[in-house]
Amino acid sequence: MKRFKYLLVALFLYGFVNAYSSNPDSIRLSLMTCAPGSEIYAHFGHTAIRYENYTRKIDLVFNYGMFNFREPNFVWRFVKGETDYQLGITPYIYFRAEYAMRGSSVYQQVLNLTQAEKERLVALLEENYRPENRVYRYNYFYDNCTTRARDKIEEAIQGKVVYPDSIPDKTFRSIVHEFTSEAKWDELGIDMCLGVEADRPIGKRLQMFAPFYMLHYADHAYILGANGEKRPLVSETTKIVDVEPEPFEPGFPLSPMACGILFLVVCIVMGWVRWKKRRVWWGWDLFLLLMQGLAGCLVAFLFFFSTHPTVGSNWLLWLFNPIPLFYLPFLVWHEKKGRKDPYHVINIVYLTLFIVIFPICGQEFNLTVLPLALGLLMNSVSHVLTGNKKA
Repeated sequence: MKRFKYLLVALFLYGFVNAYSSNPDSIRLSLMTCAPGSEIYAHFGHTAIRYENYTRKIDLVFNYGMFNFREPNFVWRFVKGETDYQLGITPYIYFRAEYAMRGSSVYQQVLNLTQAEKERLVALLEENYRPENRVYRYNYFYDNCTTRARDKIEEAIQGKVVYPDSIPDKTFRSIVHEFTSEAKWDELGIDMCLGVEADRPIGKRLQMFAPFYMLHYADHAYILGANGEKRPLVSETTKIVDVEPEPFEPGFPLSPMACGILFLVVCIVMGWVRWKKRRVWWGWDLFLLLMQGLAGCLVAFLFFFSTHPTVGSNWLLWLFNPIPLFYLPFLVWHEKKGRKDPYHVINIVYLTLFIVIFPICGQEFNLTVLPLALGLLMNSVSHVLTGNKKA
């Protein structure tokens, strides 16, 4: 009900935009950059465009980051990379209150536009807000709330926006890590999905997928007019919402690396005990294969079927793939018949090769992957040694 009221207010104010945007009395347009939040979708901040008309007392925020969790098959579409976002309009007082309440500061960069450019930008936003135009296929790195705002601003300008030199040695993954340094489990999840393409150097244009990189480049950019005249893109930068960020509270007390090391220790202890007792606990093997195979199903699905950027070049598919899951019935059958199974011998060679290429394949793996791979390797080694000792 509360969101419905906001929507009615936004639609009412949108009518004023249509009616009076052509009146050039006193219009100001600004690029808004919001600090990160604690939710995974808010870790990287947010970008929007603020429209102010002092004469008509209109103050709205055009927001390309609107989405609905309740849409049918939202999670399935998100995994496939088919998530639809849309342009929304929010009264500024509500926009400001939302970010202040969640502990996110907001920066405003007033755009140094001519009157004709202001009117052009408002017209573009109005056109984009039409029901047939407002929905777009979201792409995290290449087409998101930040890049959409940037592109509309550039489209409205009579001239060319010239940005400062690129910040060197930046990749998609390194920028993601800057904003997930405290959320280690979220960082691990993202790293498990991204492939080698996320580790290639990117220039300023691609770096602007991140809101605070866009803020940096806009702050130092200038507009080059048709006659060669220059003017700054931003006339003023202020912090209009200044709040203390909420302290990050991890959802699980142990870090991914601590859990990875604990898994390795358990595998070593289990291997030593069953070697000592000369017993192959095939139930433990089944559990590990099941977990490895289920993780592999997700990585393989992203690799082969998802349209998310960079996931189709993920070397982690070598370690996590569905093969162990498909092999489970054969392993059970061999164990029941008392026959030696070739899986673990092959797995030793396979995992050893993976660990060798780990540092040289061109992909930056999350270091938690190493103890996981070593734990699986130790399990296969202990299985083979125990089998040989029994023989």
